[in-house]
Amino acid sequence: MKSSMGKTLLMRGMKILHVLVMVGLFGLSWCFYYSARLGLPLTVGYVAAAVGIYLAIYVLLGRTYNAFAAGSYRVSQLVYSQCLSALLAAVMVYALMVLVGFRFVNPLPLLGMFACQIIWSVLWSLIANKLYFVLYAARKTVIVYCQESELRNLKEIKNFEKKFQVIKYIKEPEDCDRLMEELEGAEAVFLTGLDMNVRNTVAKYCIHNDARCYIQPRVGDLIMAGAEHMQMFSVPIMRVRKAYPAPEYLAVKRLIDIVASLLAIIVASPFMLVTALMIKLYDGGPVLYKQVRLTKDRKEFKVLKFRSMRTDAEKDGVARLSTEHDDRITPVGKIIRKIRFDELPQLFNILKGDMTIVGPRPERPEIASQYEKEIPSFGLRLQVKAGLTGYAQIYGKYNTEPYDKLKMDLMYINHMSLAEDIRLMFATVKILFMVESTEGIEDGQTTASSQENAEKEKQTV
Repeated sequence: MKSSMGKTLLMRGMKILHVLVMVGLFGLSWCFYYSARLGLPLTVGYVAAAVGIYLAIYVLLGRTYNAFAAGSYRVSQLVYSQCLSALLAAVMVYALMVLVGFRFVNPLPLLGMFACQIIWSVLWSLIANKLYFVLYAARKTVIVYCQESELRNLKEIKNFEKKFQVIKYIKEPEDCDRLMEELEGAEAVFLTGLDMNVRNTVAKYCIHNDARCYIQPRVGDLIMAGAEHMQMFSVPIMRVRKAYPAPEYLAVKRLIDIVASLLAIIVASPFMLVTALMIKLYDGGPVLYKQVRLTKDRKEFKVLKFRSMRTDAEKDGVARLSTEHDDRITPVGKIIRKIRFDELPQLFNILKGDMTIVGPRPERPEIASQYEKEIPSFGLRLQVKAGLTGYAQIYGKYNTEPYDKLKMDLMYINHMSLAEDIRLMFATVKILFMVESTEGIEDGQTTASSQENAEKEKQTV
């Protein structure tokens, strides 16, 4: 098993084994309990249908949450993703059983199955991660960059020291031939902030030498990634234009917004009532906070949120984001921000049509204007309706640089589809319990953009 193909097949086999055991546990609970309780015969057809539905849901959720990516995440992250996938799959199948059988069925066997799945997930993740790093040694890695500030964008590479062994940093390469000599022996190369010609040269070098090349894109790269490939004038052509989603897609997306927001409001109503009561009892101030935000084509609307700050939070008239140790946030506000209950009233914005479930987060006009002075292309995110969740919320943080948020928003705009919207809805569930995604900006800042990066952003847009 020393060959690359052999290693790949072994790890693929581990993933298949994991899925088979997880699904097998569900199959046992179905065969020995639920089939009879639902009055269904224990035939191959019925068992295959039930197990197939669970298998499809679990695999789809697992891929959404990167539950099978051994070697790329910590054991705790793998277990969390696998258990979340299994739990949601069990809940969906249970709801389907209730609907099909028109009767309540005891959920305890499913909970017992889930407990066994947790144990198996822990064991599998420990073994799979260990096996991965036995098979694959850390790649000798070179990081090529232009400015010191750009290294901050790659600081998380230290969390992957078992995958990437950084052997060299190369700053501001001027001679491509010399750069190629310095890259000799590298198995992975990270590029950030480089001239396009240099990036292209390094990318070709990596392909020829079987090395992995990781490039931090610029806004221009993402615009080109969304270009339409055409054949005109006997030569290949790429057409770039403003986002024009198909009317059918927008109609179905709006229908999903209405149905999902109504259901969410019904389910969340007890939590919203308790939240409103806590805010009112704390200081007697207003429960809701209305704030002007921007959506598609710079249209303004008032977003609704549960008030998490003091009533005089912006008494100086300066629009600012919350900081890491913001004394304007009330004790109640700290709780509802961590569990994101402050965002629940935006379900009414979605129902009304001001917002959609998946789309770029709406910014305040004042803050958007500040960002656009630093990043002229920041307004490109206003090609589509603002949303409750999206790439930037799932894969970024509250304090992620606006330039990086813009790039993530453009990634979504380039790949808008119903399948992608549904995937991102489920992906949002994963971050609800991840506190680090709500980290505020640094104390003393009013926006998420650092002055050090502002000049770089002007040059690289």
